[in-house]
Amino acid sequence: MTIQTPNEDVRRAAAERLGALATPPGALGRLGELAVWVAACQGVVPPRPIENVRLVIFAGDHGVAQHGVSAFPPAITGAMVRTFLGGRAGVSALAKAHGVQVRVLDLGVDEEFDDLDAATRETLTAHKVRRGSGAIHLEDALTAEETRAALEAGAAVAREEIAAGAQLLISGDMGIGNTTPAAAMVAAGLGLPASEVTGRGTGIGDDALRLKTDVVTAALARAGERTDDPVQTLAALGSADLAATTGYLLEAARQGVPVLLDGLMSVACALTADRIEPGAAAWFAAGHRSTEPAQSMALEKLGLVPLLDLDLRLGEGSGAVAAVPVVRSAVALLRDVALLSELGGPGDPA
Repeated sequence: MTIQTPNEDVRRAAAERLGALATPPGALGRLGELAVWVAACQGVVPPRPIENVRLVIFAGDHGVAQHGVSAFPPAITGAMVRTFLGGRAGVSALAKAHGVQVRVLDLGVDEEFDDLDAATRETLTAHKVRRGSGAIHLEDALTAEETRAALEAGAAVAREEIAAGAQLLISGDMGIGNTTPAAAMVAAGLGLPASEVTGRGTGIGDDALRLKTDVVTAALARAGERTDDPVQTLAALGSADLAATTGYLLEAARQGVPVLLDGLMSVACALTADRIEPGAAAWFAAGHRSTEPAQSMALEKLGLVPLLDLDLRLGEGSGAVAAVPVVRSAVALLRDVALLSELGGPGDPA
């Protein structure tokens, strides 16, 4: 399926309606721009209220987490997956506050979740590709077959969420060490050295940051010219969960459903999706600016300006979920504010 652009005729009509509202010209700022984008994505003016927002958290472990790049041990990944299932994570609280549906999937967690009941485990692991992804400075993250499987898994999940009525999709992440492959993916996509894209992730100190930068440098050197190809980049430098996220974002764009991006992992996958099928980024908006340098660089390349800037680095989809009320506010303004032409003058009959 070829990716179409959001409806340009509707975009123009929405911009005209924005200019005709009973507000001073430009007074709605970026809220007005956001509302016009939503209308173009929906293909209707005024835009419909966004009531069905769905977040999918793609979880997976990363081989680099065994090599000192994170402040937390790999076992936290599985523990956090259980916390999502129990509805007690940071993003769970935000999602509950803002009426966002949450789904968590194990694409590459390095355990089997045998302690869960059979039905929960089957749902959680329905799209699992492998246990853990390769340490990218030493080996490929995935085989070619695993990469294709993960991309298709993400696409299938997007189709399922859209079939369930999603009007706005969000991708979340869970995986100790995941900012390392995500930074490498951004470096590959932008042609930048590791020193410019590598950040502190979960809050590592200077020594660990130097080690993490060396790991990304070695990974890029090992991948070599394969970084010119976005799918091979996923295999060499990504992971099962990041490849699935990329497939999810691509399918949303193919289906014409807008996406609110989260932090580094989400944006690294959005950059990769746009490399695979140029034009995908037209369906993406940036929920927030994370503290990771690679995220800001990738957003600039995609031409996206974050809605929020709160120094968040939680991941999970939390920054995007926090921005959902901003999107709903933008839509409400374009829908419900009177037009200037509708205002009655002082001499008009009551």
